[in-house]
Amino acid sequence: MEKSRSGNGAHVWFFFSAPVQASIARKLGVSAYIGDGMNRWPAVHRLDAAHLYRLVLEKGSAGARYHGVAEGGVPFRDIAGVIGRRLSVPVVGKSPEEATSHFGWFAHFAALDNPASSERTREVLGWQPKQPGLIPDLDRPRYFET
Repeated sequence: MEKSRSGNGAHVWFFFSAPVQASIARKLGVSAYIGDGMNRWPAVHRLDAAHLYRLVLEKGSAGARYHGVAEGGVPFRDIAGVIGRRLSVPVVGKSPEEATSHFGWFAHFAALDNPASSERTREVLGWQPKQPGLIPDLDRPRYFET
């Protein structure tokens, strides 16, 4: 897991961190999504993830798997929208064929539809995320400082 730099560096992402999208948008002058942009990314605030880690240590079962997901699926289009607005660049859809030339190595990740659920984790451990969601956290000036 890597923490992103969204807001005050508060969200946890798998495989990559959020600044990739903003960096591409700055470089190319557009914030993009693929297709209709409704592919979903799960998200969790780092403080909620830290609380979950504690609960797993205190109440978890050996060998069990727990999903630390506060938001089961934030549409990529919404993330691109915040980036576009904050950087004052247009938000555009790219076809799957255009994705690689726009996003480069990140195209595969930008296209992922990866909804997830923490329902079982919440039931078993009593975990309840309390921190801001990805979009409100991302929609802070600090994330876009250069």
